[in-house]
Amino acid sequence: MSAPVFIGDEVSAAGWRLAGVRVIIPEPGQEALAVTRVLDDTKSELALLAAPCARLLPALLLERFLTSVTPLTLVVPDARGLAQPPDLAARVRGRLGMNP
Repeated sequence: MSAPVFIGDEVSAAGWRLAGVRVIIPEPGQEALAVTRVLDDTKSELALLAAPCARLLPALLLERFLTSVTPLTLVVPDARGLAQPPDLAARVRGRLGMNP
């Protein structure tokens, strides 16, 4: 099993790197390319995607990334607390017509 991979900003990447995670810091506008490369690279079994980076991806690519079996993908908040991942439980409740 290879090390997980983090895609996101430099500040958040510093913490993930200390935890032994391989990091990818895409240049502005290159987020989709970074995600595509991780999808095509079957070495990583876990991918962590910073929420600000996730918001910059085309919807179809983000959906493909989040629903892939390998790597398992999680959207994580950035270190500065500027962006949070979407509330998946609220999305599921909304789809089921269970909004509070």
